[in-house]
Amino acid sequence: MESVSSIKVYYTSVLGSREVKQRQEEVIRILDTYKIKYELIDISLSLEVLEEMKMKVSTPHSLPPQIFNGNEYCGDFEMFHQAKENKEILKFLKME
Repeated sequence: MESVSSIKVYYTSVLGSREVKQRQEEVIRILDTYKIKYELIDISLSLEVLEEMKMKVSTPHSLPPQIFNGNEYCGDFEMFHQAKENKEILKFLKME
């Protein structure tokens, strides 16, 4: 059964931090491993996109990657990583 994914990953293509880059790469690698379709939204393209992410997360100092299912917030990298460790990626992504 083919389903259209509404998973959105806010990330940045302008990297000031090796940690952010590694976290973004891990999220993308795991989503690809699970064959989950997702949309990448680059917060570095405009201030509006960055502000949109911060408003949706409701944390002004939040860093990418931030993960959503549609408009529903799933979590940040730490929460994603914990879900991976617990083998609960689909639950984390609100896909089950």
